[in-house]
Amino acid sequence: MAQLAEKLHPWVADGRPVSGPRWLQDLRERGATTFSSLGFPTVRDEEWRFTNVAPITAGEFGPASTDAAPPSVDDLPYTTAAAFRLVVVNGRFAPALSRLSGLPRGMHAGSLAGAINGELQADSEMVQRYLGQLADFSSRAFVALNTAYVEDGAYVHVPDGLVLDKPLQVLFVSSATEPAVSYPRCLIVLGERSQARIIETYVGAAEASYFANAVTEVFVGESAVLDHYKVQHENGDAFHVGSMHVHAARSANFSSHSFSLGGKLVRNDALATLDGEGAEVTLNGLYLADGDRLVDNHTTIDHARPHCPSHEIYKGILGGRARAVFNGKIIVRQDAQKTDAKQTNRALLLSDGALINTKPQLEIFADDVKCTHGAAIGQLDDDAIFYLRARGLTFFEARDMLIHAFAGDILDRVKIESLKTALESELYAQLARDLAEADAK
Repeated sequence: MAQLAEKLHPWVADGRPVSGPRWLQDLRERGATTFSSLGFPTVRDEEWRFTNVAPITAGEFGPASTDAAPPSVDDLPYTTAAAFRLVVVNGRFAPALSRLSGLPRGMHAGSLAGAINGELQADSEMVQRYLGQLADFSSRAFVALNTAYVEDGAYVHVPDGLVLDKPLQVLFVSSATEPAVSYPRCLIVLGERSQARIIETYVGAAEASYFANAVTEVFVGESAVLDHYKVQHENGDAFHVGSMHVHAARSANFSSHSFSLGGKLVRNDALATLDGEGAEVTLNGLYLADGDRLVDNHTTIDHARPHCPSHEIYKGILGGRARAVFNGKIIVRQDAQKTDAKQTNRALLLSDGALINTKPQLEIFADDVKCTHGAAIGQLDDDAIFYLRARGLTFFEARDMLIHAFAGDILDRVKIESLKTALESELYAQLARDLAEADAK
């Protein structure tokens, strides 16, 4: 073990968890070894060409405390949108802050560590079967780093045929008051013909420079339906690198709605594999950035079976000197005939200093398919603003109306009314801050 530690990258050489069953220890070791081989990505790597992670690698991030006093969760944003709430603080399940009573019989939601360690034998077998099987870390350094530290997090299992008629929120909180790193892990498994709505939320309880390296694995069984929301609202000095890995079985329906509203440097990877005939996947996203923030969205939809539709719309609103990246890849395998895939990416630049790099990709190996993609980047339409002002609106009112109409295409797809209201409020709050900054100049 000592000889192995000498070969490991400093980020994984010491301080990793060692408890747990043999299979989990082996998974961690493979993650640590792979990360040591890969190292952190640089701008020379094609997938990271426009995102420099040097601020993360140069940061003095210690392990996030597990003994810190729990935050007041109800004072955090986006905590009232769900009937059930599963809270993870600094990577550790927080039962005192969670609200899980009343879950339907047979459904399990709680500590990933508890499930691993066999609080229920069925959960232990389920986690061993699925954890680490979808989040491939052979070429993904941050996934490998998260895997090297996997210990606790959130575990959700919806059994066959169960319909969860109220939303479940999985809330990841960083409560660090000094530079710290946490490794949130989330495993979601939906059985055959089950249905659920899940809100995956990332927030910071304190104004500190911290790093959240998150991995979520989602397995959607045959004919199951999952409506998933990711809301990332870290504080302005935080770093967030998250990846979501989805497997959709035959006739499954998975829809994801991603909202990036905070953080100094944010990277979101969403990878979905349609691995059963008739499966359907939707990936939607809205990201806001101002100041000198960076938001990077990379998506991959892999059509592995025939007769599978996919839909994707990502929109960004950038002000100040903010930068954004969108890279959307659609893969159609040779056997995936009758594929119907649509991708749209649009960005609205509110200032001359804002910048976005966008790259749609199609890799098609089948001949009987329909695949389309489109990208549009621009500023507000002067004629539209003039038209609205001619009807009595101020410049700021006209501007807000046009921006809200631009974002409304994504916000209107939110099926949880309280979450939609909170997201709209945040949109207006960020626009107000951007206007105040512009006026100050």
